[in-house]
Amino acid sequence: MSRPISLLLLLTTFGACAQTPVTPVKATNPLLCDIETGTCEVVGAVPQGAVGDAAMQPIAGSIVTIQYFTDPICSSCWGIEPQLRRLAVEYGAAVNVEYHMGGLLPGWEGFNGGGISTPSDVAAHWDEMSQHYKMPIIGDVWLEDPLASSYPPSIAFKAAELQNKQLAHAFLRRMREMVFLEKRNIARQEVINEAATQVGTDSARLESDMKGAGDALFKADLALARASGVRGFPTMILANAEGQRQVVYGARSYEQLVEALKQLAPDASAAALPTTVDALFALYPSWCAQEAALMLNTAPAEATRQLDGQVKEGKLLRTDTRNGSIWRKARS
Repeated sequence: MSRPISLLLLLTTFGACAQTPVTPVKATNPLLCDIETGTCEVVGAVPQGAVGDAAMQPIAGSIVTIQYFTDPICSSCWGIEPQLRRLAVEYGAAVNVEYHMGGLLPGWEGFNGGGISTPSDVAAHWDEMSQHYKMPIIGDVWLEDPLASSYPPSIAFKAAELQNKQLAHAFLRRMREMVFLEKRNIARQEVINEAATQVGTDSARLESDMKGAGDALFKADLALARASGVRGFPTMILANAEGQRQVVYGARSYEQLVEALKQLAPDASAAALPTTVDALFALYPSWCAQEAALMLNTAPAEATRQLDGQVKEGKLLRTDTRNGSIWRKARS
């Protein structure tokens, strides 16, 4: 028998983009992520209590399985990219992370709450979230080419997983860069296909799978979120082989994520972290200053200085937005 669920429901710190599938009440907008309460109510819903005991089987060979409930356009999820990257590097041998799409934005019908009732209302809010998380986000997509729904990129991610899970994660990252930094509408099929091609995924197969198996997998993710009582994004449900659990709700510090992991796997050992910019780019092809700083254990200003040093050497390219920058490898 499983031991009682242990909850690390840290509900008073920053940012979760919420989905709450229960009793209809006042309509609110899921894209309004409250940095004070850490919650966002989805249309026609009220919060559930604790996360339930949905079926979850830790994968053999990993100490802890993490069910990560997210959405391609969740600003709080983009805000915790630095923490997730370091967790994968430092404790990758101890964890297996499963990505589940939560369906943050089904459509715009019925939204009229929290000061947001149309796509254009989201723009300033995303700029605010960028300042809070110190990750580059510009809200201009909501002014220039607003997304009608987050379902297409969510389905696309599930379809990409059918080809290669590692490439699917790179694909999700690329779509987030497009929407948060490049004001690209990632609900459009041509943009989805472009992102897929850029990371090495077969875009023709992806588009085909989106109409079949990918769509079915997305619906299964929605059902899992409901069964698990997930009421916001990001939510991480951690479980070990003995059935013990920890739940981390919302965008939390790296220390809080490690604390939850250690509750389930006290003997999990930390791998050595990269110490140079070259080592960072051996891991991933793009970095923001906040991500580099957390990985290198330094201040964002110092990480920026090191990244810019390689720009001067011609090794990296820097792309600036009004709310921050991203660095990528220069083409040889």
